[in-house]
Amino acid sequence: MPLTVKSQPTQPIPGQKMGTSGLRVKVKLVENTPHFLENFTQAVLNIILAKDSLPSNATTDYLQMVIGGDGRYYNKTAIQTILRILYSNAVRLGIKIHAVIGQNGIMSTPAVSCLIRKRKAELGGLILTASHNPGGPNNDWGIKYNGVNGGPAPEKITDRIYEQSTTISEYFTCDEFPQIDLSQAENGKGSVDFVFSDEHFRVSVVDSVNDYYELLSSIFDMEKIRKLIGKQYGEFNLLFDAMHGVTGSYAKRILHEKLGADLHNALMNYVPSEDFGGGHPDPNLTYAEQLVKRVLKDEKSNIDFGAASDGDGDRNMVLGKHFFVTPSDSVAIIADYAQKCIPYFQKKGIAGLARSMPTSTALDRVAKELGVSMYEVPTGWKYFGNLFDAGKLSICGEESFGTGSDHIREKDGMWAVLSWLSILAFENEQAVSQNRKVSVADIVKNHWKKYGRSYYTRYDYEEVSADGANKMMSHMRDTYIVPFQNNQLSEEAKKLFQTLNIASCEEFSYKDPIDHSFTGKQGMIFKLVDQSRIVFRLSGTGSAGATIRVYMEKYSADHLDGNPLDEVKPLAHVALTVSKLNEFTGRNEPTVIT
Repeated sequence: MPLTVKSQPTQPIPGQKMGTSGLRVKVKLVENTPHFLENFTQAVLNIILAKDSLPSNATTDYLQMVIGGDGRYYNKTAIQTILRILYSNAVRLGIKIHAVIGQNGIMSTPAVSCLIRKRKAELGGLILTASHNPGGPNNDWGIKYNGVNGGPAPEKITDRIYEQSTTISEYFTCDEFPQIDLSQAENGKGSVDFVFSDEHFRVSVVDSVNDYYELLSSIFDMEKIRKLIGKQYGEFNLLFDAMHGVTGSYAKRILHEKLGADLHNALMNYVPSEDFGGGHPDPNLTYAEQLVKRVLKDEKSNIDFGAASDGDGDRNMVLGKHFFVTPSDSVAIIADYAQKCIPYFQKKGIAGLARSMPTSTALDRVAKELGVSMYEVPTGWKYFGNLFDAGKLSICGEESFGTGSDHIREKDGMWAVLSWLSILAFENEQAVSQNRKVSVADIVKNHWKKYGRSYYTRYDYEEVSADGANKMMSHMRDTYIVPFQNNQLSEEAKKLFQTLNIASCEEFSYKDPIDHSFTGKQGMIFKLVDQSRIVFRLSGTGSAGATIRVYMEKYSADHLDGNPLDEVKPLAHVALTVSKLNEFTGRNEPTVIT
């Protein structure tokens, strides 16, 4: 007999609209708002368990849903709540659901995507993460829904979920549902140990790394990477900073246990923590300061390759000794080398490349060289999904430290790290016989010699007044963008454009080439006479106020050794002039410069 399920009356709670990648809120809001998570979970289930969404075998076979998270504070409580709501909906609808959960509730975002795809999970997955945002009782918590392809749900789904959250009047729960022990994984002998099972609901706890490693080992030549790390291609030292995020478990298993990296010398901050060790798990030059100090700033550094990943393991930063690789250059270089040294692409080839609009045009030049299609999409990994599913896209990236391929439907920090280790192994296997050593800096500089260099910098103004940020965007739209498109620029604006050498401006919109869906208001682009680019965008990944991001790119075919901050300084002057950012926000300096 199933346990007793009841309907719990509730009412809509404001603020449950998913942003670029899910719902991100302050922990205190979730904890202090009755029914917050229950409402959201029920809203998701109202869409994915609707009769027109369910497969025909829903009453006879268990439909799988994968659940994992980045280990941050409140996740353990949240998983128990989600399981209770899932169980109750299975019983009330007379269907069968099988929840597959990472051990201790921990599973990286790439690993969740991998598992959804491997298991063909009919109900997709829930990922409990606020990504690179800080964790702990006084910081951020998040949740997002990924569809059956393993990727972030498209807007047509998230919009329907949000509509449900604005009209919800009840959710279904079960007071008798037990607390589930998430500490014990399957027995590892090929059989499943259900930690809960009845005629409507099953829960199994799985090893968080196994399936993901199995996938990666089918993509890369792990033996060559093992030789690189084992110094068979010459002296080589790596340092990976997991920033106390979920990737620590993966780095320990993959880089240390499988590939032979020394646990104490090659890995740092690899034990996952609910508050990320009190840090901000964002792999950039500001927040990964321990790694940056050891690899970039220490004059006596012996680290040849440094890398970091974020809270949920989907972002990455790559460093060489005293050398920072921009995310835009990183994805371009990976794409350029993919068919030379990554078996997966040697077999499959490259169908196409893509980047988010603010990302530099370095990848475009590689696409042209390879003779493949190039796509420019809005910020948000979900916009790559249809291109992947249609077989038109192989490798893509975002300037916000996100890189990935069609092996899953999420960006993937460990995949990017292994891609770079593959490139280094490829180059140094050839160089060692000539008593040469090829560094990260050598690889990047050779890339610039071939393709030219995009000097690129991003200014982040975090937690500014949302009202001020919106007024700033409206000012640019009304004063420049719309009049320019209609050939009605004021004399004052024309004069300013002439003074600042602005050639054109537009507001980026996107029509998906696969399903023809339209996405508007995705950032403002100002192009200068020399083809330099300035982009303004409001970020959808924070939990408080607004974040204004200003991106600046200047291309040179032959001037390759400049300082990016110096090269884009004139662009920063243009950006601040046209936006009146200081006036609208009261900010004189960015919070973070990347």
